[in-house]
Amino acid sequence: MTAEDDFPEEHGGRSLWLITLADLSLLLVGFFVLLQTQKDMDPRVLAQGLAAGFGIEAPAIAVASHGVTGFDVASAALPGTPDPLIAWAKAELRDPRVRLTVTGATDGSAADVDPASGSATALAAERARAIVAALTTNGVPDNRLDLATARATTGRHVIVTLAFAGETAATTARAQGPSQ
Repeated sequence: MTAEDDFPEEHGGRSLWLITLADLSLLLVGFFVLLQTQKDMDPRVLAQGLAAGFGIEAPAIAVASHGVTGFDVASAALPGTPDPLIAWAKAELRDPRVRLTVTGATDGSAADVDPASGSATALAAERARAIVAALTTNGVPDNRLDLATARATTGRHVIVTLAFAGETAATTARAQGPSQ
């Protein structure tokens, strides 16, 4: 037996996990360097820049919801008065940083479709439109509402979701007061 038999055969490269770990570490260091170089920058501007870099137009975080249930099959007629929803929407929209998304839904059955077109999506949109009309005619600003549709399996309803949409130039200006 020779001394050469005591040592394992030598390999030419490093393990892949080591390279991946080094890449990840360098990316993390680079991110912290970016944060430190931007310390005089407004954090909202930095967050908007990062969101734009990843293709995110308007990040929103859903925080609350209110619903209207009890729609008849194949009907978009409001099932009663939406006064509690209107009061909730007005109270929540006092904060200029939030938006409401009104999502109409069908129950997914073959009978719950728009009678004229046979479309479940059209019926869901009509249900959401009826809620939007009730909100806007009662003083809820139209420019703070978004409309969506969904096909649900749990019933015929409209869900109004409150989302934090972030600071805008208008809300920042209001918070800072009149310019001098």
